Amino acid sequence: MGYFTDLQADDGFSFRGYVAEPLVNPIGGLVLLQEIFGVNDHIRSVADSYAAEGYLVVAPATFHRVKEAVELGYSEDDMKEGMGYKAAVEALPAPGVLRDIQAAIEHAAEGGNVGILGYCWGGLLTWRAACTLDGLSAAVPYYGGGMTSEAEMAREPRVPVMAHFADHDGYISMDSIRAFQAAQTGVEVHIYAGHHGFNCDQRGAYNAEAAQLARQRTSAFLAKHLA
Repeated sequence: MGYFTDLQADDGFSFRGYVAEPLVNPIGGLVLLQEIFGVNDHIRSVADSYAAEGYLVVAPATFHRVKEAVELGYSEDDMKEGMGYKAAVEALPAPGVLRDIQAAIEHAAEGGNVGILGYCWGGLLTWRAACTLDGLSAAVPYYGGGMTSEAEMAREPRVPVMAHFADHDGYISMDSIRAFQAAQTGVEVHIYAGHHGFNCDQRGAYNAEAAQLARQRTSAFLAKHLA
């Protein structure tokens, strides 16, 4: 089981992060970025599962600059609340929450080379981190909301990236995914039959087959680039 600890960004801001440690010497570090629902039970369970694979996992509370200790479920009310926190964080002066993600990368580096993985809004932040932050060796965004916009696809990743999308995502159109593929030919893109949130087993959109295949691909990708 993991635990919460205090992390500190380079501007002195302190925030919570969930840390899951492997039982043996780590094979690498992994930063895990939350959806709009906080570092909730689902995110902690994902962190624990990657720790079981041998990674030192750090899941920073990326809402902490606007709201502490956010842990939401997946109801409509929870989604509205989470979207409000996301909007507030996105409105912070640059570099905003990327400072906190950088601090999480530095903590995860205690486990070796660092990868970054995120879902939904966390997928977008994963993409931005891959393009702007230091200390990473690989990045895996899952259905990153907004990362297929013109502004985001114009970025250039500094590290290898594998991106997972769904073909019936109500927030990310197939046309925009295809445009992203055309613009980012170096990114390994996988498209699954399913909907936004297909990886989360606590959501109605959960697709066990797609989630399992994406996890297998992600684990192999991380093992290759973090070795």
